[in-house]
Amino acid sequence: MCSTGTSGGENKLIPTTEEGHGRRLQLYGLVLSVMSQFFPDLEKGKGMYFLFIKSEAKTPGGLLARTFLTSLYKSSHIRNNNSYVLPYTSPIEAILCLDSYQSMYSQMLCGLCQNREVVRVGSVLASAFIRAMRFLEDHWSQLCNDIRTGTITNKITDPSVREAVMKILKPDSELADFIEAECSKDSWEGIVTRLWPNTKYMDLIVTGTMSQYIPMLDYYCNSLPLVSTMYASSECFFGINLNPLCKPSEVSYTLIPTMGYFEFLPIHSSNEFIDSISISTQLNEKDEQQLVDLVDVKIGQEYELIVTTYSGNFQLPNEMFFDTSFFPCLLMLRFSWMYPFRTV
Repeated sequence: MCSTGTSGGENKLIPTTEEGHGRRLQLYGLVLSVMSQFFPDLEKGKGMYFLFIKSEAKTPGGLLARTFLTSLYKSSHIRNNNSYVLPYTSPIEAILCLDSYQSMYSQMLCGLCQNREVVRVGSVLASAFIRAMRFLEDHWSQLCNDIRTGTITNKITDPSVREAVMKILKPDSELADFIEAECSKDSWEGIVTRLWPNTKYMDLIVTGTMSQYIPMLDYYCNSLPLVSTMYASSECFFGINLNPLCKPSEVSYTLIPTMGYFEFLPIHSSNEFIDSISISTQLNEKDEQQLVDLVDVKIGQEYELIVTTYSGNFQLPNEMFFDTSFFPCLLMLRFSWMYPFRTV
């Protein structure tokens, strides 16, 4: 598997197995159980998620190298097992299309056609959802035309995508007029709740560097709850958010011990200013080399999270956390700050 890049911008090759996909999908099942407690009847609707894949490569030994999400969307788990993932408005053919324009257009068209069925919207990253809204601003006229006539533009040339979309697309002049009226207004504030009126929340990553998009998300979504459901990386999934209605700045993730073997490196730090930026400098190197097991973590202490995965991958992410509480016997971690990943 090829990582999607770290905060240092460097992609890495990571060993993984088919079994690992099943384990990670179990975390999606836990997330849905939590979300159903806060937002009832999710199973009665669909999720409009803008999901994309990246091109694959091959290692010198002939093994496929692709990002985790690309691998997951192409896996048998997604195609054959619907117990972990509620239905999406986007057909899998549109998600797997490598042409970014065709993929985005087809996913947006299918989402608009099923607008009354949508109960949650999102993407992996907040930036991707903002990109989808700007795409809608630029192409709503053509999308309305396709919905009104029940045909799809000739710009969508992928045969499998066209076939999949045409199974969903039906002539609907009333819906086309409604979308046209909303998109023609001077302001796009609250456009998501206007076009998809049954939406209950937004599911996307809005922590870390993605927090810069929160004001724009609030503008488009009329202050719908912004939910960061889980914390994960290419190497491993870590935990889930048991309090999805909290503010993005207050998100804590409850660690799921079955996702990997977790150890913690204590950090004793003090703030210094370098190039006008406040950073933490590490002190007491001897103490910092003593790894702490999960049961010995102390509330309020900052740690680097050390992970050994089921695939035998050992990583030192150098991502700083401080634990906030136990729920009631599960460790809850809050993201503090980050350096580039170091994978060994």
